[in-house]
Amino acid sequence: MANHKATKKDVRQATKRRDRNRYYGKTTRNAIRDLREIKVQKEAGDKLPEVAAMIDKLAKKGVIHKNKAANLKSKLARKVNTLGATAAK
Repeated sequence: MANHKATKKDVRQATKRRDRNRYYGKTTRNAIRDLREIKVQKEAGDKLPEVAAMIDKLAKKGVIHKNKAANLKSKLARKVNTLGATAAK
């Protein structure tokens, strides 16, 4: 365990940040999973901007890499768009 006062504070702050990052990361992963399970394009289209905003916030805070965020959003948008194509068939 650290002996310096500032180092002890840094450990406390890192623990809080880690817990917060894990919570928001897990919440976003659950939202992504729920969006992928939606089979109706209108519902998925309404939910997509909300999930994309969550992903952007994670990237902005450094929880996930910005390219990973872009890849996730791209895949989700593609999935939502294909829902409309499959419904038209």
